[in-house]
Formats: sequence, C-alpha cells, structure tokens
Amino acid sequence: MPSARARVFVLNSLVGLVVFAGCGPKVDLAKGLQVLTVSTGWYDAGLVNGQNKLVPSISFTLKNASPQTLSSLQVNALFRLVNDPAEWGSGFLTAAGSRGLAPGATTPMLTIRSQQGYTSTDPRQDMLRNSHFVDAKVELSAKYGSGPWTRIGVYQIARQVMVP
Repeated sequence: MPSARARVFVLNSLVGLVVFAGCGPKVDLAKGLQVLTVSTGWYDAGLVNGQNKLVPSISFTLKNASPQTLSSLQVNALFRLVNDPAEWGSGFLTAAGSRGLAPGATTPMLTIRSQQGYTSTDPRQDMLRNSHFVDAKVELSAKYGSGPWTRIGVYQIARQVMVP
C-alpha cells in the first residue's frame, strides 16, 4: 500500500493535470468561428388547430477558423420581430460534441427553428403578404467548453416559405 506522502503526490499530480487540461488557449469565437452557407425563411410547421403555421428558421454551416479544436460547441438562436427587442422564440443545438470541431473543419448543415410563429387560415404564401405580417431576425451565439456565449451573427429572416 502506498504511503500517505505518495497518495498526496498522486492526488496533486492528477489535480494539476485536470487544471492544465482546462487551461488551453482561449479562442475568440467572433474571429475563430465562421458562419457559412446561411439560408433563412419561414418553415411550414403544418397545421395547428386547423390553421397553417409558419415559424422563422435558419440553416447554416460553421467553420472552425482557429488553430484549436472546439470541443462541446453549442449554438443558440434568438428570434425577434424586427420592431420589438423582446425575444419572440429561440432554439439551441450542439454543433460539435465532445470530439469537437477540428481546426479548418466545417459542420454539416445545421438548422434551428423557433417554436413561435404565425398561424392563419390563409394559404402560407398569402400569410407572408398579409398587411399585419411583421418580419423577424435571428441572432446566433456560440460557445465551446465552459467559455462564454459570443454573438457570431445577426440575420434577417427572408420572406420565403421553406418546405420540410
């Protein structure tokens, strides 16, 4: 059985390794993560209580432009009506799990949709032309590991119906 001194040495060494592993260089995601291939529109969410429903949607890819693997990369989307600063809807996804997104690598196409949207008995295309229709925008933020959320883009939702 190892001595108490040896156990303390091993324990201190393990703690040091854990602390050292978490102290890699930080990446500024505003510069180190590129949003590519952006497509926005109003997703046809089907019928809700007998009415057509459209929700704002964004599809995009992400490229790691940094020299470091971005582990546990997450993306959050806040949807807002253009005339209202309040959150109208949101969505969240994991873009790269524990294996991370390697330097220079690009994610597959990612899609985030709001749960909130418009409902109407009008045909979907007519909903977009309704005089009460208000455009929306989406703010994308990302984080990796235990780092902070960083805004990586703001996009206008195009007035087009996106089909499933």
